[in-house]
Amino acid sequence: MLYPSLDPNERFRARRDAVRRRKRRRRAAVAGLLLLAVLALAAGMTLAGKSGTSGNATSAEGANAGSGSVETLEIATRPRPLPVEVRGVHVTGALASLPGKLDEYMALTRHGLNTIELDIKDEGGEIAFAPSGVPLAKKTGAVRSYYDPRKVARRMHRKGIYLIGRVVVFQDPYLARARPDLAVRRSDGSLWTTNAGLGWVNPYDRRVWEYSVSVAAAAARAGFDEIMLDYVRFPSDGDVGAAVYPGKTSVPRGRLIAGFTEYAKRRLAPLGVRVSTALFGLSATRDMRLGQVPRWISAHMDQIHPMAYPALYGGGELGIPSPSSEPGETVFRTLIDFKRELKGSRAQLIPWIQDWNYAPEQVMQQVRAARLQGAKGYLLWNASGLYTKSALAPPS
Repeated sequence: MLYPSLDPNERFRARRDAVRRRKRRRRAAVAGLLLLAVLALAAGMTLAGKSGTSGNATSAEGANAGSGSVETLEIATRPRPLPVEVRGVHVTGALASLPGKLDEYMALTRHGLNTIELDIKDEGGEIAFAPSGVPLAKKTGAVRSYYDPRKVARRMHRKGIYLIGRVVVFQDPYLARARPDLAVRRSDGSLWTTNAGLGWVNPYDRRVWEYSVSVAAAAARAGFDEIMLDYVRFPSDGDVGAAVYPGKTSVPRGRLIAGFTEYAKRRLAPLGVRVSTALFGLSATRDMRLGQVPRWISAHMDQIHPMAYPALYGGGELGIPSPSSEPGETVFRTLIDFKRELKGSRAQLIPWIQDWNYAPEQVMQQVRAARLQGAKGYLLWNASGLYTKSALAPPS
């Protein structure tokens, strides 16, 4: 024999070690096969993913080519952040249509502007663009081509500007003429109008609600950040006692108008916009019998915009002998009443400030009053579109 015989214990240990080695080899082989299978599967998924991506890209390119659009519309799921302090101006649709005019307003950012309120549907019933999904708008003759809402929204956002769209609701001469069945009327069936000859539509008719909110929804889908509802009330100008409201119910005016704001918020909020209302400055001080009850309306709104224009206040209002002569005090006391009425509400106060028939210092008195009252900001109003630049500066 070349090798001596092994000890039985050694032979046992040798056989045991040999069995262990075979088991380790088998486990290693199985593990190797499993690893190869996983790597092959991963490679296949990667290839499939690349292929799918390529196919989707081709499909998307084909869709874009067919539509003539490079971009696809994406509806926001939540509103863009509000500026720390809103400092903005009012711009009509007609002004926005003038060559270079929007650029002029956007250039006010160098003076401190961060917000523009642009009319979507104004007090004359005109609609600044053709709203998708609202065929009645075109039928009334109200549609204009003042601006492209998507292009305007993109330009504003590139400039860092917060964009508010104003929608006048119940004063609507175009809808009243085209659809007398939706209008406020006289007892003889004729259209009721204001002293200026402007028709109103019926706040009790849900079809009227749907019309204005559908116009607002088109702007929201186009990229506006906020929808401000204006003329959300019953008429105040003209022979209001002669106004007839078909289908009138026993619901109090204040509850009816608050119900409209709740409806508007429910429809518009899912489109990623804030919803606000402009209210008369005295609506928080006394019942104006127009349906504007700030406490009820604010329960549904993100912002409340009191129209604190001293020129609209009569002598003695708010305990001030001549509100027009004390613009800062008028705004200050107006906001005291609004803060009381909005107590417990999450709606923020952003007043409208009068920027016509006043010197810059008188405009600044109103701005300082809004800041002293802790308002979230302010908006300057001048129907002619001329603004006090120094009133847009951030607080020093």
